Amino acid sequence: MTDEIAAIRNIGIIAHIDAGKTTTTERVLFYTGSSHKAGDVDEGTTVTDFDQEEAERGITIYSAAITCRWKDVTINLIDTPGHVDFTAEVERSLRVLDGAVVVFSAVEGVEAQSETVWRQADRYNVPRLCFINKMDRIGADFGRTFDQIALRLNAQPLAMSIPIGAGSHGETPFSGIIDLVRMKALFFSAETDGMDIREEEIPESELEEAELWRQRL
Repeated sequence: MTDEIAAIRNIGIIAHIDAGKTTTTERVLFYTGSSHKAGDVDEGTTVTDFDQEEAERGITIYSAAITCRWKDVTINLIDTPGHVDFTAEVERSLRVLDGAVVVFSAVEGVEAQSETVWRQADRYNVPRLCFINKMDRIGADFGRTFDQIALRLNAQPLAMSIPIGAGSHGETPFSGIIDLVRMKALFFSAETDGMDIREEEIPESELEEAELWRQRL
């Protein structure tokens, strides 16, 4: 029983509204095999936004917990609201978390509610992993968002991976990531909705940038 409890993690997903919390949660459930299809916020088909009002408005109002497994660990994912009116729900969830994933939009960067939930996590000493989302959108800027996390949140972030490209069009659209720990490039298959991952050596055009980021580790 002790070993079983030690293999359980309560992980919260927290962010400013529309940064992509619920979509991120859906992807985690999909990629861990806990759901056969990733739900869509706009279609009202997400697992965690089960309330009728949430489905109609396309936003999270109540914190919702869903369980998935990764390797030998059971993860209780808690999707929290991002709207300032429901920040008490975030506060309530933070008290039981082992850690949190803070989602940031690569387009908007650090926003007002991002700062609020970060301070709340500080209050409860919750360890955090930052996920910079929406790298395939027009105006996405990983470096700018990373710097804002340091400056506006008074944090000392360390990048474990960096994106290859940005946006969905142009000369260098977002196509994958570089693992800065292993120094490998990872490309996700569009045909299998990202389920298949292709590992390659870092492209020559990205190598200098990757080495600079790795030095910061």
